[in-house]
Amino acid sequence: MGVHRKISEIQKEYRELTEKDYETFIHTYQEDERAAVRKMAEAVVRKRQALIAEQKRMFEMFAYERKYQEYQYICGIDEVGRGPLAGPVVAGAVILPKDCSLLYLNDSKQLSEKRREELYDQIMAEAVAVGIGYASPERIDEINILNADYEAMREAISKLPVKPDLLLNDAVTIPEVEIRQVPIIKGDTLSASIAAASIVAKVTRDRLMVQYDAVMPEYKFASNKGYGSKEHIEAIKAFGPSVIHRRSFIKNFI
Repeated sequence: MGVHRKISEIQKEYRELTEKDYETFIHTYQEDERAAVRKMAEAVVRKRQALIAEQKRMFEMFAYERKYQEYQYICGIDEVGRGPLAGPVVAGAVILPKDCSLLYLNDSKQLSEKRREELYDQIMAEAVAVGIGYASPERIDEINILNADYEAMREAISKLPVKPDLLLNDAVTIPEVEIRQVPIIKGDTLSASIAAASIVAKVTRDRLMVQYDAVMPEYKFASNKGYGSKEHIEAIKAFGPSVIHRRSFIKNFI
């Protein structure tokens, strides 16, 4: 059926193909007499198989959300930035809609930067509510990293425009929070809501570190995001700590 179209036209169609068009493309071209066209159809078959596998994975990622479906507003909580030598801890709180159809949600560290950025935009557009909390380097030094984590998480929850009635947390139980909490070990790989919170927190913090890099380029924050790379540690020794370095984390380098 596709034989009357030029290969160049089919190639353009292939490049612009969206997931909803996979079946039509395969049906139209998989038996085309031209090998180049059949090869494109075979590639789309593989794309369709990968999509089906991802849909199955995401079904499992919503297992906790289904388990607690009697709760109206289920909020995933996660934080990023426990380990860096510089910059804040950032926590994300995300309430996804009950009919959420997002794909590719996962622990933010397992995603490429491009994928994280794409998902961040989708989450911000589709989520029922998003809250973001911070704990500054000074606060981390003052109350320690664990308590700073908790503080950032409480702030993220408080900034939600909708009050959740259940929290799904990545491994921890947050003190001083009256909402019911379900701590899940490796929750950012097991719960879509926690994964979404992880992505929001990671992208927010990474963007902030890029902004810091613009005013303090000697530390290369845009590339190391404040983590203790060899280059970063050498910069601390050469230039001394910046205003966003955690003094309690770098005492061995200064």
